[in-house]
This record gives sequence, C-alpha cells and structure tokens, in this order.
Amino acid sequence: MVKIVGIAGSLRPGSYSHKALAIATERVRALGAEVEILDLRSLHLPFCDGGDDYSGYPDVARLQQAFRQADGIILATPEYHGSVSGVLKNALDLMGFEEFTDKVVGNISVLGGQPNSNALNDLRTILRWVHAWVIPEQVAIGQAWKAFDAEGNLSDEALSKRFDAFAKSLVENTRKLRSVSVSA
Repeated sequence: MVKIVGIAGSLRPGSYSHKALAIATERVRALGAEVEILDLRSLHLPFCDGGDDYSGYPDVARLQQAFRQADGIILATPEYHGSVSGVLKNALDLMGFEEFTDKVVGNISVLGGQPNSNALNDLRTILRWVHAWVIPEQVAIGQAWKAFDAEGNLSDEALSKRFDAFAKSLVENTRKLRSVSVSA
C-alpha cells in the first residue's frame, strides 16, 4: 500500500482548497492508498528564515516526518495574485530534498476567476528544484464558488472525471516509482 500525504495552502474556514483536497484524497483512498492530511491551520509553523534550527517548533518536525514517510503527496493551493499561497510556500520552504526527492506529487489549484495554470506551473518549478516527480494530470478549479455544492461535493461531472484521472495517475505513478526504488 502506498502512503499519500496531502496539505492545502489555505487558512480560511470553509476553504475551497480544503474541499478540493478532501475530494482528491477520497478518490486516492478508494484506489487503495493510505492517506494522511496535514492541516496547516492547526500546525504552529514559523516563517522560514533559511536556517536549519526550528527546534522551538515541533510541528516543523511533524511536517517533515510526515513528508519523509510518504510515498506520494497532494498539494492544493488557492491562487493568490497569480501564484501559490504564502502559507503553502512557507510550508514547502520548511522542507527540502529529504522530504521530496523521488516523491510523486499531484497539484491542485483553486481560483475565484477563470481557471489557469499559474500556481500549478509555479508548484512544478518549486518541486523540480527539490527533486520531486510531478504527475502530468493536474486540476485547476476556476470560479470555485460554482464548483461545489452545499455539502462540498463537485457540481460538475467533467471536473469530477478530472479528479478521477488525477487520483489514478497519482496512485499508479507512486506505485511504479516506489517499486523501482525498492528494487534498486
């Protein structure tokens, strides 16, 4: 069984990024993966200062350990000013090669306006620098207030199918990379 860790880069109650992450992790779990969600709203993380000593912040070690133990990762971010949220970027900056090398990552962005790939492209660049493998399938949810019903379910069948393809790709590619790493 592969283990997938997910985080959403939003601190807002009722966040669409958290709703999207919940849908993605539900689909991944249905494919047989073990899933852990880390909620950045409940973690006490400092601003990254580029140093290595965050011993006064045990949640940094908790975040790093969860990512080290994961086989795959889901990142969901709201798009703020054309890029990744500061909350998600800070969490990623508190980690590095040990947490991401040879991990398979799937990315989701949530926007108030029309869907685009700005935050997703920025995440790909960040993840490439820390030696992660980003799946080609990604999900950009534009006009997020229309995408979910009152219970947090997707309102659009085409978007639901994109989540299915995203989950399938993440699980299959994580299994493939894990089997290569184990046999090497």
